[in-house]
Amino acid sequence: MYDICCIGHITRDLIITPQSQVHLPGGTSYYFACGINALNHSPHHLSFHLITSLAEKDYGIVEELKGEGIDAEYIPNKDTVCFENIYNHDMNNRQQRVLATADPFRLEDLQHIKARYVVLGSLLAEDFDIRIFRYFHKRSILVVDAQGFLRSIKDNRVYASDWAWKREALKFVDILKVNQSEAEMLTGETDCRKTCITIARWGVREVLLTLGDRGCMLFHDGTFYEIAALQPREIVDATGCGDSFVMGYIFQRAFGASVLQAGRFATAISTIKLEHHGPFRDTYEEAIKRMSGQ
Repeated sequence: MYDICCIGHITRDLIITPQSQVHLPGGTSYYFACGINALNHSPHHLSFHLITSLAEKDYGIVEELKGEGIDAEYIPNKDTVCFENIYNHDMNNRQQRVLATADPFRLEDLQHIKARYVVLGSLLAEDFDIRIFRYFHKRSILVVDAQGFLRSIKDNRVYASDWAWKREALKFVDILKVNQSEAEMLTGETDCRKTCITIARWGVREVLLTLGDRGCMLFHDGTFYEIAALQPREIVDATGCGDSFVMGYIFQRAFGASVLQAGRFATAISTIKLEHHGPFRDTYEEAIKRMSGQ
C-alpha cells in the first residue's frame, strides 16, 4: 500500500505574466509528484504513486518523472489537457483558456490502487465521476481540490460555475481544498468562517481555505486555524501554488502532524513555489526554515 496516490491529468501549460511567457508541464498531479519527490529527499520519506492520463505524444513528460525516481503510470488518452494562464500584476487572479481537453478517468482503470491517501486532482468538471468518490471513500482518506469541479468552458474560456452534484460528492470527501472565490461559489456565503462551516456540514472532515496573500484558514472538528501568509522573496508565478499547498499539507498529515503544523508547512511550501516557475523542487529543510521566519 502506498502512503499517497495522486490521480489527475498532466497538462501542457502556457503561462503568461507581465515579465515572461513560458511553456511548462502542469496540473495538480504534476505539481504533486514533483513536490513529494523533492520532500522525499529529506530524512522524511513517503511512498508515492502518480496516475495520470495524456496523449502518446506527451508520454515523455511521465518518462522524465520516472527518471527522477517517481513511481508513475499513465493511461493513454486522445489528447493532453492544455491550459493558457494569464496573470497581471495581481497573482491572486488569472484568466484561463483551455486549448485542449482529455477524456475523463474511469473507475475501472483505478481499482488496483491501494493508498492511505488518495488525491483527486481535478482540472475540469468531467475528470472524475461519483463512482470514483464512493470507491475511494471506502478505502482511503479522500482528498479533493474543488477547482476543476467549479469550472465551465465556453469558446475555450474558463468560467466559474457551481458544482452541480457537490452535495452528493462532498459527503465522500475527507479533506477539501478551496480558495475564497470557490468557497463562495460552493456555499453562497461570503464570510470565510461560514463557508467552512457549511462545507463541513456537508460531510467534509477538514476544510482547507486558501486566501492568497492573506494566508489560509483551516477548519477541523469544530476548530478554526488561521495562518498568516509568509512574505515571498520575489513573486514569479502563482500557477500551482494551491496544488503545492495541498501537497505540503498532506505530506505532513501523512506523518501524523496536527492540522496547524501541516497548515504552516503547506504555507511555507506554497510561498517557496511562488518564487519561481514550475513545481516545488526545494528541500524539506528550506520549508522548515521558512516556517520559522528565516
